[in-house]
Amino acid sequence: MEVTPLDLQKPFEAKDIKWRVQQAGVSKKNGKPYVMAIPYVSNRAIQKRLDELFGVFGWENIFKATEDGTGYLCGITLHNGDKSVTKWDGANNTNIESLKGGLSGSMKRAAVQLGIGRYLYELDPAFAKCD
Repeated sequence: MEVTPLDLQKPFEAKDIKWRVQQAGVSKKNGKPYVMAIPYVSNRAIQKRLDELFGVFGWENIFKATEDGTGYLCGITLHNGDKSVTKWDGANNTNIESLKGGLSGSMKRAAVQLGIGRYLYELDPAFAKCD
């Protein structure tokens, strides 16, 4: 069975969506604190999606350090029937667990190049109540 782009783009279950703080501060209008959170999908959810669609031997990822050493590029190759396609993207190392963050970020960004989780960019951010 050949995998279609729609198979890759299928929305994730709510349990696979994580949220992270994008902005936080105090409103200049009313002086109240705010937190804006945005959704993302974890690397494990991406790996699970690829395993389900292509099997564990039907896809691979390759990591390369950026030339300046500040992050990583990830290429995800999908083997679909008699065709293969690789999409690349990169991310900088992070402040917390810098190596893991750079690798994870680059893989998530490469997955978006394949359409995985791309719909999350169209969702509105969430604002958390805070005191």
